[in-house]
Amino acid sequence: MSEHRSGYVGLIGRPNVGKSTLLNRVLGLKVAATADKPQTTRNRIAGIFNAPGLQAVIVDTPGIHKARSRLNKSMVRAAMDVVQEVDLLIWLLDATELVDNARSKRTVLTGGDAWIAELIEQSEKPVLLALNKVDKLELSWLLPVIEACSKRLPKAGLVPISALRGDGVNILIDEIGGSLPVHPPLFPPDQILEQNERFVVAEMIREKVVRLTSKELPYVTAVEVEQFDEEERDGERAFVKIHARIIVERNSQKGIIIGKRGAMIKRIGTQARQDIQRLLSAGVHLELFVAVEPDWTRNPRLLHELGYE
Repeated sequence: MSEHRSGYVGLIGRPNVGKSTLLNRVLGLKVAATADKPQTTRNRIAGIFNAPGLQAVIVDTPGIHKARSRLNKSMVRAAMDVVQEVDLLIWLLDATELVDNARSKRTVLTGGDAWIAELIEQSEKPVLLALNKVDKLELSWLLPVIEACSKRLPKAGLVPISALRGDGVNILIDEIGGSLPVHPPLFPPDQILEQNERFVVAEMIREKVVRLTSKELPYVTAVEVEQFDEEERDGERAFVKIHARIIVERNSQKGIIIGKRGAMIKRIGTQARQDIQRLLSAGVHLELFVAVEPDWTRNPRLLHELGYE
């Protein structure tokens, strides 16, 4: 590119469509929590992609859904705020669901997707549609989906991708580069995150709770990093000491996370430490303990302290 382009790019969509997986794929580094359970992402996290002539600050958001609890309402509010703040929207859609709708003679964009389309129109922001999970489909099945999406948002660019495998992601990056405004870089070229590392470390620990525990626990679990000791990070053998607490609402949930003879919390810590070491490029000593905070998901003070409000 002859001119440098930069700006903020918001990833939006319903829960579990692959937004965090796409962010990690674009950056080539795991910075956002991913799991096969909805609402894994609770707050915005921004990764910074740099290429010649381009800097895209890509903001992952919680899935937009019908929220009832105070925590879920704060999650949806975070996603809605991003829609207003960014220079470009990428609406990520699960192509497998849309194909099922088309093959069943149903309206392709239904329910939550139809509402997001209205939200995009009202924002008047430029938008790219990314049809995700196309690696699971025969491309000919996409034709009625592409037609329906193009009819609904005729000004939007459209790119079929597989965030998991990387198919089409380079094309999407090219489209991002052509859609952002001409502007100098917003961040130093070696910076990869807008948030501090403590925030990402907490998300990596929470992801392991989501992945490894029973289905009801992810929705009542939070993680707070209480100590992040970098005194030995600049030495010949870089090393960071981290102390974090996993917060739940009831003693029975605490028992599940700890597990029989501490087996579960050991698994959580081992897997989280591996991801954290790759993020920090350093050895990591990780200590975890579990705290019970009754009804924290409805407590305004705790929600504020944990960064959700």
